[in-house]
Amino acid sequence: MTEQTARRAEERGDNEIRTPPGASGGHSLARSDATAPTLKSPADLVAAGLLAPAAAPALAAVASRYSVAVTPDIAALIDRADPRDPIARQFLPDPRELDTRAEELADPIGDGPFSPMEGLVHRYPDRVLLKLLSVCPVYCRFCFRRESVGHGKGGALSDEALSRALAYIAARPAIFEVILTGGDPLALSARRLRAVAERLREMEHVALLRIHTRAPTASPDLASPDRLAALTASGKAVYMALHVNHARELTPRAREAIARIQEAGVTTLAQTVLLRGVNDDADTLERLMRALASLRVKPYYLHHPDLAPGTSHFRVSIDEGRALYAELARRVSGVASPAYVLDIPGGYGKVPLQPPHLERSPDGGWLVRDRAGRAHAYPGESADEMAQRAVAD
Repeated sequence: MTEQTARRAEERGDNEIRTPPGASGGHSLARSDATAPTLKSPADLVAAGLLAPAAAPALAAVASRYSVAVTPDIAALIDRADPRDPIARQFLPDPRELDTRAEELADPIGDGPFSPMEGLVHRYPDRVLLKLLSVCPVYCRFCFRRESVGHGKGGALSDEALSRALAYIAARPAIFEVILTGGDPLALSARRLRAVAERLREMEHVALLRIHTRAPTASPDLASPDRLAALTASGKAVYMALHVNHARELTPRAREAIARIQEAGVTTLAQTVLLRGVNDDADTLERLMRALASLRVKPYYLHHPDLAPGTSHFRVSIDEGRALYAELARRVSGVASPAYVLDIPGGYGKVPLQPPHLERSPDGGWLVRDRAGRAHAYPGESADEMAQRAVAD
């Protein structure tokens, strides 16, 4: 049996059909069949009733540049009767993705200058990103790595490249935390994850292993007992940061996956991206943060959207984001409150969007100060631009 065949077998572990939350009432939601194929093209999306046939030709160019993948769990969540459905907005391709603005960057958070070798990013002294693969079970339409992640943009890190990356980590005692990312690490087999974990186990200076993943909500079967056992074989304190942007993503199957993760002894955090048309109102954010906290998932970061190519229709202004965050802070306790942060373009790191890191610049934009106190210009947004975007949506 090949690794790919084995992975498919693992993903078929739970074929029960479940109705997602909100399927009652007037919503035109499908039923989730975990054995159904992932939708990977505009034609697939049309056949599933997620796109109008007339929309497909215009989206062919989008799909050829930025990969499309919509899993059965995500497809079942989309309300086909709602043209502004927040789940659809995150995963269905949009012609506006081909509109690249002057301020947008192929590498918006500046991984490149801090990558000493393939598969590794070492931006902060005490932690590294280990990018094990460049594919995901689903592709978010706002992904900050969209130029380097997807079909035809690489696959799993080769054995040789992985060995070099692990040797780099082993040789640097200052590295306290290793963060597995990609792509989505849970798309790898348990065997591959265990090989990495067992190598990390040998490194006494590494105390934390963190995994960044969308799988528990997008493809819950990938949070399988064998993968979780493989990760905890590292002998480290294992944290899993779940990417969740809307409370509707926390379906019964997602909740079961989260429970499996926690029962395996893994601490759960959540990362959310603040997205126009998805969660850019205080009520939606409050519901999400309370739902996460009630599942023992600590809201960790609320990310201001990055300047990734073709994503301007998702971005809120910093003024809007700060107002929303202030309202959220008035409503929830610290247990349910994430940090609102910006990854400064160019690789200068992540900072909270508040003083002393943030101040107005004379041109109406922003100056964002990194952890060393250096100021970096960040584009503002005029009232006209915000009005035009609101009309387009």
